[in-house]
Amino acid sequence: MTEAPSPARMTPDPIAGLEGVVAANTSLSHVDGEEGVLILRGRLIEDLAGKMPFEAAVQHLWQDLGVSAAFSLQPGFARARQQAFKVVPLLEGADAALTVYERMQLGLAALPLGDELPAPVAISGALPVFLAASHRIASGHQPVAPDATLGTAADILKMLTGTVPPQESADALDRYLVTILDHGLNASTFTARVIGSTQADLKQAVLGAMGALSGPLHGGAPGPVLDMIDAIGAPENAAGWIESALARKERLMGFGHRIYRTRDPRADVLKDGLRVLGEENPKIRLAEDIELAALSALKEAKPDRPLDTNVEFYTAVLLDAIGIDRTLFTPLFAVGRTPGWCAHVLEQQQTGKLIRPSSHYVGPEPETV
Repeated sequence: MTEAPSPARMTPDPIAGLEGVVAANTSLSHVDGEEGVLILRGRLIEDLAGKMPFEAAVQHLWQDLGVSAAFSLQPGFARARQQAFKVVPLLEGADAALTVYERMQLGLAALPLGDELPAPVAISGALPVFLAASHRIASGHQPVAPDATLGTAADILKMLTGTVPPQESADALDRYLVTILDHGLNASTFTARVIGSTQADLKQAVLGAMGALSGPLHGGAPGPVLDMIDAIGAPENAAGWIESALARKERLMGFGHRIYRTRDPRADVLKDGLRVLGEENPKIRLAEDIELAALSALKEAKPDRPLDTNVEFYTAVLLDAIGIDRTLFTPLFAVGRTPGWCAHVLEQQQTGKLIRPSSHYVGPEPETV
């Protein structure tokens, strides 16, 4: 029997991680990592985030995917939130050991999909309710019912806190949700497309995408950014702390991206949102000082490897500034990305094609006589 090759003798796979492999044609989003450009349906992310509410950006992304342009998403998402709230008692009765994210998955799995609302609307509108209710349950508080008079961003904040948020906080969260709406064929989006290609229903595809997002290599960076900022503590500590971290070969959270070889355009979109909130927040000023120190240190330490600010850095600072607990960063990302997942599933299902890639066998050969 031929022995399987040891890892040391294996030829590196030229497509490990499917790097550079084109797996779909899409009209939804385009990521140009060399130029630092993100396009959603023919519009730059800078022309969407901060310029329109979440619902309008989703309507833009969903055009030609079976959700009528005449269907207004603000009241549609509001009705979906009210329907989803009927599932909340199930979340209250669930095992106390469940995380917020796991309760969200449980709520989505139990969500009935009827004919009153299109499935993408019902699912995308439900996740904000499951996030807020799960957080309040975990914190020992009663869930807050959704408010149909509010937009998605403002209602998320109200359901989390029990009070109508300041307009600038709702606007900042709106900006964030639009910024993360879609971003090419990342791990969770590809997972959703694969599941959708089997003609499984949309809910199953979104649940699968949520599973992919739960891994730390995909959805876990913004929280540690705040841990880093807290550890540095003051602007005068930034250079020394960063130098020591790099000497220990530690990653600086919020810098570098697998796709972008220059600055992540979403970082600037979110940084602009911080200016609207007001620069008197000391953590905002500290973050800007840390960013400057980090970029300088990275350029000196790794001159041949472009490492610039990514979306996670200012995601952490912006969400912290409006009072979002860092444990909610990944669950909130799922809320903003769900309409994008839905869009990719619907686009994939229009092709009628099952995604079925091949693999290269490197195991032992059968014994020959």
